[in-house]
Amino acid sequence: MRLTADGATPIPRSVLVTELETDDGHAFELSRPLFLTAGDRIAFEGDGLVVVRPCGERLMVDGSWSTRCRPGAGRG
Repeated sequence: MRLTADGATPIPRSVLVTELETDDGHAFELSRPLFLTAGDRIAFEGDGLVVVRPCGERLMVDGSWSTRCRPGAGRG
C-alpha cells in the first residue's frame, strides 16, 4: 500500500506496518510493528517518524534508516 508521509494526507484505511520505503531507495524500519488507523497522518521529522492521530495526539516512532538495493540505485 502506498502511503504519503507529508504530515497532511490522512491514511485512507487501517494498516499494520513494519517499515516504510521511500521512492529513492531508503527504508525506515520500525523497532516494532505499528498499527496505523484510518485518518492518521505520518511524516518524517529529523531522523524519525511522527504519527499524528485524528484527535491531535503525536507519536514519535522508534526505528532506523537503511538503504535498499534496487536496479539503478547509486547511478547518477
